[in-house]
Amino acid sequence: MHFLLFGTGDYYNRFKKWFPRENVLALLDNSPVRQHTLVDGIEVLPPSEGIKLDYDSIVILSFYIKEMRQQLLELGVEERRIVHFYDLHWLIYNDSAKRDIQYYACADKMILSDNRGHNRILLLSHDLELGGPALAVFHAAKVLKHTGYQVVVASMQDGLLRDKMVQETIPVVVDVNLQIETMVNADWITNFDLIICNTINYHIFLTERAENVPVLWWLHDSEFFYHGVRQEVLRMISTDHLTVCSVGNVPAQAIHTFLPELPVKELLYGVEDTVYGEDYVLSCDEVRDKIRFVTIGYIENRKGQDILIQAVRLLPEELRQKAEFYLVGQKSSMFAGKLLEQTRLMPEIFFIGTVDRQRINQLLKKANVMICPSREDPMPTVCAEAMMHSVPCILSDAAGTAAYVEDGVNGLVFQSENVQELSEKIKWCMNHMTQLKKMGEESRRVYEAYFSMSVFEQNLLGIVEKSILQS
Repeated sequence: MHFLLFGTGDYYNRFKKWFPRENVLALLDNSPVRQHTLVDGIEVLPPSEGIKLDYDSIVILSFYIKEMRQQLLELGVEERRIVHFYDLHWLIYNDSAKRDIQYYACADKMILSDNRGHNRILLLSHDLELGGPALAVFHAAKVLKHTGYQVVVASMQDGLLRDKMVQETIPVVVDVNLQIETMVNADWITNFDLIICNTINYHIFLTERAENVPVLWWLHDSEFFYHGVRQEVLRMISTDHLTVCSVGNVPAQAIHTFLPELPVKELLYGVEDTVYGEDYVLSCDEVRDKIRFVTIGYIENRKGQDILIQAVRLLPEELRQKAEFYLVGQKSSMFAGKLLEQTRLMPEIFFIGTVDRQRINQLLKKANVMICPSREDPMPTVCAEAMMHSVPCILSDAAGTAAYVEDGVNGLVFQSENVQELSEKIKWCMNHMTQLKKMGEESRRVYEAYFSMSVFEQNLLGIVEKSILQS
């Protein structure tokens, strides 16, 4: 088969391994900067030019499938030729295409030993980057290991989190085949007493289940991540020995759009407390000329940084001069480029780029307010981390964390995409620093009640024990 691959970003890099160079006619991208350049020796073309080639399928390597599919349809591409990376199992999978598996911290020895019935748990992550879902898997593995379970973490993709797990003597498997195979294809997983699958990325994997192995499916995903999901595929997943959990209401509502009758339990993640001793003080006690607002997340339309910038523009000039707005996150997207240009003459806004977890903690320690302006966001980890630091949050009501915040008491909530209301919330913070400190202290109580590791441990162990009993 001959393919056009639509997308040259993160998901292109994740999935390009499955497409032999000689089978790829061209890459497609909407960015004028990338068009007519070479990526991995393959020419990048505008979609309108690429579709003139003699291809069999166009594979969309992005979560922006709705927009990209519509663009292709308007260009005259037949719908049957448009494929999403979720569908690669049916498009290209075969046993001969399997890639080598990497094992770390003696994971291979544990997997090869037939010790089922000895509280062996496999946790499957879609990657080992430092994002919220992967960190949730890491914290869950630590809790289970500490409790006495034998745990192994496996991932579709390697990442920085792998070294942290190995340091904790948690065995790790990196099996890229998990990207395109089902559970019955992964023959190395059958000796576990429970499998925890993380995120909607594992829905294809679950369509063909190993018999009598209980599965806990832990969903973190908002509706955006379901744009490539087909209802008929979700209905292929057997609910026998299956427990479905959701990180709050947003992921539950997303899966219920497809499977309204599916029982879903709540399981919030836990965030390790990095605040000690004197650090348990609201950072606005520091003597500084400007109040510091921080927004953390990939800079994209879904995260709503453009809404924040518009809200800042509405502030009176004298207030803008007294504030600093730090935007932390990957900033190489077209969306980020537009925002950088728009804020060129806004000296109060700083684009920091991607930073590690230590740097995030440092930023939060010195922040006065966390702003989450997202158009949709299941349960942003950074908001729980901010509250852990006693930093109050201004949250869009489209963020899952808003369900645990009482507006004006332990945080501030505004209507999603309401620029004027967000601007007023920012203005209130700047004019009520004394109340802001009290609000930060109250936000710490939200962290302790819902996102602390002790609460997470209690909730996780209760669900895990019931799931294992299903076998």
